[in-house]
Amino acid sequence: MNIETQTTPELKHIAELIKGIATSMLTTIEADGSLASRPMYALEMDASGAIWFFTDTRSAKVERLRVANLAFTDLDDSTYVSLSGHGEIVTDRGHIERLWSSFARPWFPDGPDSPNLALLKFVPHAADYWDAPNSKMVRAVSDLVSIVAGKPIGMGEHGSHEGLSRGALPVGSRA
Repeated sequence: MNIETQTTPELKHIAELIKGIATSMLTTIEADGSLASRPMYALEMDASGAIWFFTDTRSAKVERLRVANLAFTDLDDSTYVSLSGHGEIVTDRGHIERLWSSFARPWFPDGPDSPNLALLKFVPHAADYWDAPNSKMVRAVSDLVSIVAGKPIGMGEHGSHEGLSRGALPVGSRA
């Protein structure tokens, strides 16, 4: 995923946490109120913090983007990021061509000119993150010490960032 220079310390922190994690899980609310998640391959995090994906305009998810969650996981580094926000469908052919990669061809055989190809722009509103020590040995020792102490010790950092997007939609509005 290409990550552009971020404009706030909070977005810079999120960008640092998710760099190198290309696949995320996008969760939306279905028509019946249930949650549905699907893997999405991130193409770019733009300078405003929006994360861009290719999508098929015929997919049911394009109608369910008013409230969405995007989760990134790096098991090797014990890094977890959960972004709440909303999605928007963008059909700008120039932007599609700029982000095009041959890796998308199996889903869009006509390349950037595929008739149902669009971009899904995920706009983050808030983030929760967990970032443990990178060394598996350090994490293993922290786990053992925590068990003996009966409380978490040296388990890494957990935090939240609010107000990530100046363009966040108010509750009740439509994407």
